[in-house]
Amino acid sequence: MSDAASESRTNAAEYTVSEISGALKRTVEDVFGNVRVRGEISGYRGPHSSGHAYFALKDDRARLDAVVWKGTMSRLKFRPEEGIEVIATGKLTTYPGKSNYQIVIDNLEPAGAGALMALLEERKRRLQAEGLFDTGRKRLLPFMPRIIGVVTSPTGSVIRDIIHRIKDRFPLHVLVWPVRVQGETAGAEVTAAVNGFNALAWDGAIPHPDLLIVARGGGSLEDLWGFNDEALARAVAASRIPVISAVGHETDWTLIDLVADVRAPTPTGAAEIAVPVKADLEATLASLGARLKSAVLRNFERKRQAARAAARALPSPDQLLALPRRRLDEATSRLGRALTVNIDRKRAKLAGQRLTPATLSRRINEARTLTGRDLARAQAAFFAIVRERRARFSRTATRLSPAPITRRQKAQADALTGLSRRQDQAVSRRLDSLRGKLTQADRLLATLSHKAVLARGFALVKDADGVVIKRATDVVSGAALLLEFADGIADAVATSGTERPKPVAKPAAKSKAPGSQGSLF
Repeated sequence: MSDAASESRTNAAEYTVSEISGALKRTVEDVFGNVRVRGEISGYRGPHSSGHAYFALKDDRARLDAVVWKGTMSRLKFRPEEGIEVIATGKLTTYPGKSNYQIVIDNLEPAGAGALMALLEERKRRLQAEGLFDTGRKRLLPFMPRIIGVVTSPTGSVIRDIIHRIKDRFPLHVLVWPVRVQGETAGAEVTAAVNGFNALAWDGAIPHPDLLIVARGGGSLEDLWGFNDEALARAVAASRIPVISAVGHETDWTLIDLVADVRAPTPTGAAEIAVPVKADLEATLASLGARLKSAVLRNFERKRQAARAAARALPSPDQLLALPRRRLDEATSRLGRALTVNIDRKRAKLAGQRLTPATLSRRINEARTLTGRDLARAQAAFFAIVRERRARFSRTATRLSPAPITRRQKAQADALTGLSRRQDQAVSRRLDSLRGKLTQADRLLATLSHKAVLARGFALVKDADGVVIKRATDVVSGAALLLEFADGIADAVATSGTERPKPVAKPAAKSKAPGSQGSLF
């Protein structure tokens, strides 16, 4: 018997590939029903289009395929990221299609604080590269906000400390958006609160806050992890309302502290940063008011003293008018004496110059001398004017020589020729214009003339005197008529019409008796 025949008669059971794969799948799932695996995420590219996530967990010696189904992905507290060491909880199973095994993850958490810090540093580095931490994009806080929005837990001591501190410093309206500040939903709730405050309308039922405070008490890195959420950091960076971050104690820091406009060391410190002290403001206003009043009074006093000093430097009215008054008195006294002396002088002069024939002859001779002198001067001036005019005429005659006159005449002839040509053109244009108007008027006259109507078959009826008859009642029976047609005039006699009125006989005048006389009555 051959060896092949002996092997075919062995007692070993035969399995199909599917049976082997199914048996392995059941064995692996029964033995490793729920396991926790620590490893580094490798090959993660985000969720697939189906919503599932596929990647691998590896260490320095082995590699394990991993899958997170879509429903589980939405419930994870910690999102997988490339290169992060995590602890995955789930069950092992096999994939018969490729004869390999994998872990189906139900929960995922970072492997200790070191992994969280590495993840935090990686997020910080990425957000910083995008410019979300730049000082230039941070806004100034309002000096005196009207409404403050607080995002924190409504049951903790943080909200009580903030409200109490605001009430002590500057009482105003505080809006609280209650959120969880710890746990897997903390980041999403705080993000929704920041976006919700920004979405409030300025004139809505809920007033729009002027300032936001995101606050939480101290805790470990895991407790504060919700405030390291990337979506929350981006929401705070995009907020139109200035944000104060007051998460943890002064030694704690989160991503929201880096993107917020101002970081407060504690929640109570955030309240102190948000509002000033009302009593200090009142004291400052009182001090400024007192200083203003004192300054005004000092200014008035200084102006008053300056006016008094100027008044002392100015002379009195009596001093200003003393000299003019004295000069007026002296002139008044001299005026009377001067009038008397002037009258006496005129009287003496008139008395010494009596009008005598000799005096009259002397004055006539003096007047004749003056007249002769003036006549000689007038003659000299006249001759000078004549000479000047003669010289001017000579210069003008020199300029008006035959050659310049010929050139001038030529220029005038050219100008006259041009004017004549322009006149002919203007007359021609005027005649053309009048001829066109006349032609248009002739057409209009032909259109409106009764001859055009006669050419269409009508006739114009006139009486023997050539008067147009317009109505049938004007036609007299037996009267001669003239019918005007388009091509001539025809005679006609009316066979019908109104009867010709008979002449009325005048009554005979009464003969007057001889010798009778009319009366005026």
